[in-house]
Amino acid sequence: QVQLVESGGGLVQAGGSLRLSCVVHGNFVYNDVNWYRQAPGNQRELVARIRTGDRTYYADSVKGRFTIAVDYEKTTIYLEMNSLKPEDTAVYYCNLVVFGAQYWGQGTQVTVSS
Repeated sequence: QVQLVESGGGLVQAGGSLRLSCVVHGNFVYNDVNWYRQAPGNQRELVARIRTGDRTYYADSVKGRFTIAVDYEKTTIYLEMNSLKPEDTAVYYCNLVVFGAQYWGQGTQVTVSS
């Protein structure tokens, strides 16, 4: 059984930074690790991804500001967020894809004030 536990969200002023963490409990193997976000009234959207082989993907809206990383020793997925904007306000979810099976964290709220 795989469980994902997120932390690191909070309230920050525009231009500030936050680092989200997602600890993976259980067998840490994956095809993809992802960070998604969902703002009120919006669909959940993919923010950043690492695919097997360390290939990364970023949504255009966060490119150059956000960085996804994996610490294999700590079995933790990070999302470093810099130059935050009010439109980054959302609940952020980490996601693990393992041979078609999907695992989700509980979500962590990020609020960026103007």
